[in-house]
Amino acid sequence: MTASEEFRVDLHVKVLTDRVVERAIAAGLDAIVYAPHFTRLPEIRARAERYSSDELLVIPAREVFTGSWRERKHVLAIGLADRVPDFISLEAAMAEFERQDAAVLAPHPEFLNVSLTESDLRHYRDTVDAVEIYNPKHLPSHNRRAREIAKLFEYPPFTSSYAHLPGTVGVSYTAFDADLGIDSADDLVTALREGAARRVIYDTGFTRWKTTARELGHLCWENSWEKVDRLFLQGIEATHPHHIAYDGKFDDVSVY
Repeated sequence: MTASEEFRVDLHVKVLTDRVVERAIAAGLDAIVYAPHFTRLPEIRARAERYSSDELLVIPAREVFTGSWRERKHVLAIGLADRVPDFISLEAAMAEFERQDAAVLAPHPEFLNVSLTESDLRHYRDTVDAVEIYNPKHLPSHNRRAREIAKLFEYPPFTSSYAHLPGTVGVSYTAFDADLGIDSADDLVTALREGAARRVIYDTGFTRWKTTARELGHLCWENSWEKVDRLFLQGIEATHPHHIAYDGKFDDVSVY
């Protein structure tokens, strides 16, 4: 199938700059889903709109960190209408996603202590719309396990670059049939929620291993100094449920 017959989307990137957009277009992508850490939805939307163009659709999303720092379970929600904070219970986050009719994706299942488990995915089979079966941060054993889980519960698959670094964008992506007519965030949400057929494409050569090494190096930094900086030096997170932006709506389901 040629590029013109597909809608190619990197379903999860953390960074958004001119270089990211250039990289995505050069990789033949039609869209990227932008879901940075600890950033409220209005800011994500504004930045996504700024970088969207006729060449590349940038779709805003939130990867919500449910649970505490020790037992985080990341869930990717596309198509949110209202703000959802981090550090609330998994049950509360899933209920809010359902209320808003968002597309709910499970990134990097069972990866370290930051992911939905097999048990979680069994429990939320009617809420989660797709499971990531390939992630550049994963080692081969992690990707095999992700494929096993998706197959076990018959989840539609997806992949993404999960790019925390600009050079990672586009190394893996999900391709939908162009006949679906995906032209907007709403169209993508519909395709995901309805389980539309798709192809999962990723690089398995030298570039893949180089990408894995760089992204794992970034992960080590992210979970060392950056975590200390966020926990002890910056004060309350912008996406903390007790932040004034949430008007106390999530105080009763906050884990802190």
